[in-house]
Amino acid sequence: MKKIVLTMMLGLLACNVGFSQKGKWVELFDGKTLDGWKASERPESFRVEDGNLVVEGMRAHLYYDGAFNNHNFKDFEVQARIMTFPGANSGLYVHTDFLPSEWPKQGYEIQVNNSHTDWRRSASLYNVVDCAEVYVKDNEWYDMVVTVKGNRIVTKLNGITVVDYTQPASPLRNKGQELRLIKNGTIAIQAHDPKSKVMYKSIKVRLL
Repeated sequence: MKKIVLTMMLGLLACNVGFSQKGKWVELFDGKTLDGWKASERPESFRVEDGNLVVEGMRAHLYYDGAFNNHNFKDFEVQARIMTFPGANSGLYVHTDFLPSEWPKQGYEIQVNNSHTDWRRSASLYNVVDCAEVYVKDNEWYDMVVTVKGNRIVTKLNGITVVDYTQPASPLRNKGQELRLIKNGTIAIQAHDPKSKVMYKSIKVRLL
């Protein structure tokens, strides 16, 4: 009986903690280490330098694996402060899940690319809602905010809405992309290729 009561109390406490966290921004990158993050394939593609997360190297993905909300988000916002360098390509995944290799299968990729040969530019919902317009510049810090609530995803660059997408009940997906869906999961940062250098100064999340 005592075990049952204790379990119920812990469950209520967890619910209350989760509720109290709603609406509060929580920084996931401490500016000093990669604590709370887990890299796939090639960890050397990610490093911390002068307070920034530097993404540069062969294909790899850095997944948030920390304690906040048990690294599992459904309705939430993520805000990243980003600087791209000329020719760079990266991406920020939402509702994804760790894979030890290859490109993430689950969730959506929000493009980080202002001048790469791939024409899909920053804040595109990659291969779902692709935008060719460039809203921000290389070599300058900018803010990207991604809001996921219900079956809707909104992306913004420096406050400008780029994508406002509502996922239909039966979304059509290309072969190999069947799991590009709103569900739940963690976030991930992409290292695309050795010629792409991107820096992230801040990556923070708030529950909705």
